[in-house]
Amino acid sequence: MDNLLKQISFIKEIDKLKFIQRKTKLFHSDRHENDAEHSWHLAMMALVLAEHSDKPIDILKVLKMVLIHDIVEIDAGDTFIYDTTKSHSNTEEELLAAKRIFGILPAEQAEEFITIWEEFEEGTSDEAKFAKSMDRLEPLLQNTSNNGGTWAEFGVSYEKVYEKKKAIKNGSTSIWNYAKNLLNESVDRGILAKQTEE
Repeated sequence: MDNLLKQISFIKEIDKLKFIQRKTKLFHSDRHENDAEHSWHLAMMALVLAEHSDKPIDILKVLKMVLIHDIVEIDAGDTFIYDTTKSHSNTEEELLAAKRIFGILPAEQAEEFITIWEEFEEGTSDEAKFAKSMDRLEPLLQNTSNNGGTWAEFGVSYEKVYEKKKAIKNGSTSIWNYAKNLLNESVDRGILAKQTEE
């Protein structure tokens, strides 16, 4: 019964993820996506697109990664990937958050979740590479559906977007080729600007 009470407490705590607003907006919408919606969408993307992984993957592990990877933002907040004032790799702050939030769970479960979260952050396993591909692809799809979305809103250049999105190729060559085409089409459409040559 003690384990059940801890697990219910954790379930209540992670409801806060629904209040963490992201910069990106829903497809063809002015409404900002929240972290819970983002995590759910990544899980569905992973299920649907798993066959495009360059390496054999444990899909259950990928699902765990994408569902828990942003839970730390309940404490640490969401850092915009193109933020120039704060590093997107604020893993020390996020590790403290992971230990507190996952620490609500029974010890064995807490340890598993922290290990899965750390594996995602390190991004070296085949599962983490594919999970990160999903994490980079979703906002790309959103921004192209919203006439540039956050790229236009924050004046993000093609070069900066390309630099962040190229992590997709670590998990899937075919999805990366699709993503590169979308980026080039976005430039052609005028919704993503290349840096001007001096």
